[in-house]
Amino acid sequence: MFLWQAGGLSSSAIAQSAHRLVVPGLSAQALAQAKARVTSKDARIMPAYSKLLADADSALNAPLVSVTQKSTLLPPSHNKHDYFSLSPYWWPDSTKKNGLPYIRKDGQTNPESKRDLDQPRVAAMGANVQTLALAYYFTGDEKYADRAAKQLRTWFLDPATKMNPHLRYSQLVRGNPEERGSGIIDTRWFIEAVQAAGLIDGSKSWTAKDKSALQSWFKQYLNWLLTSPNGAHERAAKNNHGSWYAAQTAAYALFVGDTARARKIASGAKERIGWQITPDGTQPIEMERTRSLHYSGFNIEALSRLAEVGRQLGVDLWNYQSPKGGGLRRAIDHVAKYLGSTEKWPGQQIDAIDPSLFVIHLRRAEERYHTDEYEKAIARLPHDLTSSDRSALLYPDPN
Repeated sequence: MFLWQAGGLSSSAIAQSAHRLVVPGLSAQALAQAKARVTSKDARIMPAYSKLLADADSALNAPLVSVTQKSTLLPPSHNKHDYFSLSPYWWPDSTKKNGLPYIRKDGQTNPESKRDLDQPRVAAMGANVQTLALAYYFTGDEKYADRAAKQLRTWFLDPATKMNPHLRYSQLVRGNPEERGSGIIDTRWFIEAVQAAGLIDGSKSWTAKDKSALQSWFKQYLNWLLTSPNGAHERAAKNNHGSWYAAQTAAYALFVGDTARARKIASGAKERIGWQITPDGTQPIEMERTRSLHYSGFNIEALSRLAEVGRQLGVDLWNYQSPKGGGLRRAIDHVAKYLGSTEKWPGQQIDAIDPSLFVIHLRRAEERYHTDEYEKAIARLPHDLTSSDRSALLYPDPN
């Protein structure tokens, strides 16, 4: 427990605030700590708070999105309530008159996958509800909870616009009629949705009926993930897809109250860490990609989210080390030494890396391992970026 006090808020008051908050994959203690620092206008956290409110005000005016907004492209079922996306790295085959079947170009996004399909919409939904819910948590302003609740109801609950709880038509490939389990990664944004529901729980805008209905939806979706051939395919994936499947199913299980299942999923990730991460922190499967630094960080993000769920359930993935010597900390250390450094990343990376994608890894690790090594890595990155990054609110400096 943090012993820091701010604005007259004692550590016991922070602990009481944290005790009331249950959010899958987020530390209630860290959020309460950040809220206390906002109250005291702590300079270390105010840039991130100001940026959050600016983002939230933009999200207030963003249109509500749903899967039923498709107009030019429909899934094979022709049901707008079915989620539909195309796999982003697949392109027309120039050697074929009609371009079919599409061929894979790793790391190169086909713009077609972003047009009138549900993947951009689910990303907008997840980002907006998280932003609005966090703004409500830190300000208590009901307008943010109201908009977050409307977006959650639009995507998951309202009969006219809700998504059917499956992903049979996610990341399809033109010219290939087969369903693809790999599209399950699209709904990693649902983790933000269940977190947002936790953050606005108790507000006037989010009723007990809303909460129960959303839990019912996620029970159906979780069952599909756990029992469908699509889910079985993703569960067996050795790369980041398998990690994100585990992160999703654990978070949803915790959200619907199935703590035993969530704990089992988190504990099972130890085997995954063992085959994914070498003793020097390299992730060989992700290193095979054309965007190997990006995907190394992407897999760390999935495992870190899973580790946070595990921490809520007494499963310590943060400090786990496999019999061969690999572990999450070593993976973070390996990536961290290349961020903002003149040392060249040893793998292929065909596009520029956005350092903002990695700041949260460093802050999570700093909060978990209580070492200044990650603070030094953060200091190598642009200050304007790191000072206003939302991770400063989710994982405030413990010092």
